[in-house]
Amino acid sequence: MADKQEIKALQKAISEIEAIALDFGLDFFDMRFEICPADIIYTFGAYGMPTRFSHWSFGKAFHKMKTSYDYNLSRIYELVINSNPCYAFLLEGNSLVQNKMVIAHVYAHCDFFKNNRWFARTDRQMVDIMAVHALRIADYEFHYGFREVEKFLDAVLSIQEHINPHQIKEKDGRPVKEKKPEPAGSYADLWQLDSREIQDQEEEEENNKKLPEKDLLKFIMENSLDLTDWQRDIIAMIRSEMYYFWPQLETKIMNEGWATFWHVRIMRELALTEDEAIEFAKLHAGISQPNPYHINPYLVGWRIWEHLDKKYGRDELFLIREVDHDQSFLRNYLNEELVEELDLYLYQKVGQNWQITEKKWEQIRDNLVFSLNNCGFPYIEVVDGDYNKRHELYLLHRYEGIELDTKYLEKTLHYVSFLWGRPVHLETVIDNKRVLFTSDGFRSSKRLL
Repeated sequence: MADKQEIKALQKAISEIEAIALDFGLDFFDMRFEICPADIIYTFGAYGMPTRFSHWSFGKAFHKMKTSYDYNLSRIYELVINSNPCYAFLLEGNSLVQNKMVIAHVYAHCDFFKNNRWFARTDRQMVDIMAVHALRIADYEFHYGFREVEKFLDAVLSIQEHINPHQIKEKDGRPVKEKKPEPAGSYADLWQLDSREIQDQEEEEENNKKLPEKDLLKFIMENSLDLTDWQRDIIAMIRSEMYYFWPQLETKIMNEGWATFWHVRIMRELALTEDEAIEFAKLHAGISQPNPYHINPYLVGWRIWEHLDKKYGRDELFLIREVDHDQSFLRNYLNEELVEELDLYLYQKVGQNWQITEKKWEQIRDNLVFSLNNCGFPYIEVVDGDYNKRHELYLLHRYEGIELDTKYLEKTLHYVSFLWGRPVHLETVIDNKRVLFTSDGFRSSKRLL
């Protein structure tokens, strides 16, 4: 626990950094800083939010992250939440210089959250909303059994990325259906039976008119014949949370690069001692070093922003920050000079060895942009909700040259069948041949088309 003197020094640093950030033109929500021990920081990191529901997969992520921290293999210096006010959690044990860099970094993140157009429809009260979600799910666990709810969550989380993030969504993520008036009288029951059959048929026809549908969660939530109210509610909650996380997936390189670009400039404005300047240089080098196996978003984003600042000036930077996401950012601004400077390349496994296969900058840029389609997740659509006239679900993978992992596909298809309550079919391409995978929730099969 930090002593009073350390807290006082930290408060002074926050005030100084905020003033510098405002002077640079950054525009952010009110900030709330909390100092947390490693267990808490890594719990938040694993769950994605400080108030999210419990699930074994979050515990698995926590164990992996915390083990890396314990063995000094990696470290989370900060965690910032896209909310209003904006919450930032500082790791207990950070030095004052570490905290200064982190504070400068998160002020820039908050500016990005507030002003980037892809975050415009995110709910800024999601911290409170997720707390309500966690309470509702805990209540369902009490009433229907922990194992039953966990089993259902496993299925929903397996397809949580399959939403349509750019359509206008319902306020709470759940469908609203109008009820038609029903007559009273001695024949009311017979009329209701006939009416329900007609209404089901009309709804099925109406749903098929709206196909194909990218939002798999929504389609299952609205059209599965077997889901109960509490199960539909859980799907709605997971779906609304995924809408919140999606812009962060779309802007990872831009956002981290933006925060790195500004923490460098803010730290330069502080009256650092020689020892503090050396410590900061080591910290900055640590987060911006290249990785031979994958893109470092801090490094790539930062170098692009640096290049844009020199070429266009500060006003243009704020405009780009407002309108772009990672795909447009890389497509428009990752040029030959930057590719060479960052030493970017494409590689693949040839025989038993990994080899560099491409150094042409246009190919590298285009490959990076392509890899970010749908945030890197396969693009799958519902094309038929009444396949074989037995209410079976037919899904189509929009194949773009990257095959699905067969083992993962089959396991996930079992989950989808469990949610749908009927057999599920998925059409994809394997070895340049159209293949149809089918699952009834227990057994799976495949055949050539």
